[in-house]
Amino acid sequence: MATPIATNFTQLTSSDLLKFKRYLVDAVSRSLEGETMTIGNRAEFISSRLSEAYVQTKVNLPKDLRTQIFNDIIDELSGLGPIQPLLDDPDISEVMVNGPKKVFVEKNGKLAKSPVAFDDDNHVLRIIDRIVLPLGRRIDADSPTVDARLPDGSRVNAVIPPVAIDGPSITIRKFKKDKLTIQQLINLESLTPHMAEFIRACVVARLNVVISGGTGSGKTTLLNVLSGYIPEGERIVTIEDAAELQLQQDHVMRMETKTANTDGTGAVTIRDLVRNSLRMRPDRIVVGEVRAGEALDMLQAMNTGHDGSLTTVHANSPRDAISRIETLVLMAGMDLPLKVVRQQISSAVDLIIQQTRLKDGARKVTAITEVVGMEGDTVVLTDIFKFEQTGTGPENKILGDLKPTGIRPIFSPRLEVAGFKLGAEIFMPGTPGRTQRR
Repeated sequence: MATPIATNFTQLTSSDLLKFKRYLVDAVSRSLEGETMTIGNRAEFISSRLSEAYVQTKVNLPKDLRTQIFNDIIDELSGLGPIQPLLDDPDISEVMVNGPKKVFVEKNGKLAKSPVAFDDDNHVLRIIDRIVLPLGRRIDADSPTVDARLPDGSRVNAVIPPVAIDGPSITIRKFKKDKLTIQQLINLESLTPHMAEFIRACVVARLNVVISGGTGSGKTTLLNVLSGYIPEGERIVTIEDAAELQLQQDHVMRMETKTANTDGTGAVTIRDLVRNSLRMRPDRIVVGEVRAGEALDMLQAMNTGHDGSLTTVHANSPRDAISRIETLVLMAGMDLPLKVVRQQISSAVDLIIQQTRLKDGARKVTAITEVVGMEGDTVVLTDIFKFEQTGTGPENKILGDLKPTGIRPIFSPRLEVAGFKLGAEIFMPGTPGRTQRR
């Protein structure tokens, strides 16, 4: 193998080092062609071939620099390139690539720019292809956006030119390898023990629950926790755009949408999957998020014997969630009077759980609200638990209380039938359950 560049380290510029890395990547990539191996063996094989290729170049780099280049190349060939160390960092919850030279991360609820960078636009495009191609999805100039997922369930969105003006973009919302438990959410002060006990009773008693919240507020995380309360032995069907839910039960049927083929046919939407799920004998239907006409089919399912269904919706309050669902139902193309839509919502949905990301980055359940019924043309809502902000502490930490409002839900008899006789202390104002952030 010929030496590609100067052999004396003192002669190497940053441009030379970039060429050197690309040379090694090409050399090792060629040796991988036709090889089949597990992920663990692949990394070991790449490391071995990389050492051989490096020796043949006769370039002598300092140990620290050589180790860094080797790690970069292993990440390039067996992971997601420059951003792989960010994905491996447990403290980073989100990775955002705004073009090849601007990479941002969310760490402990705060955004910060990372020193990591890609070589150029083509480098970012190669990483995007590595993510989406194994999933059977495509991204090109005719279809410049795509939703996908990583093997660990992390959600990925990618946008490329001509839609992305400043270069290809990747947004990865990481999923923790260890699923959060309700006790961890209590320790994080996202909710109180009494709220957790109440939510558990509602899920086991097969109430229909909608989790409402803004983008990045933790809706899917909370949905994961709630789904853990579903008893073993029930058949669960999950429906998502990109599979993120990590249900621990044994009897789970997972489905995700499919984008259209190059000729524009063959798309399978959330609505198609919700309709199909009704023929699959589900005990529970869990929809990752309703964002279009599938809201109508979801309400129909809730109203026709599929109790205990769970879903999420984008909204900033329980009242906004009702309005949002109304709008989504109308997107189904049915010319329904608004009052009829509201009646469908009030009879289908039992509980709305509002998840909010506060200004200090904390994610918290800020309201648990019962859908009582209709009064005239209005859907009546009653807050069972509510977060009240009392001020701001050091480093702009939000201070406040999560506490009951003193109102027992009308569906309490359903909880008792399911074996949950919740004590009066759970619903009494002033009971312990303070979650002040210090």
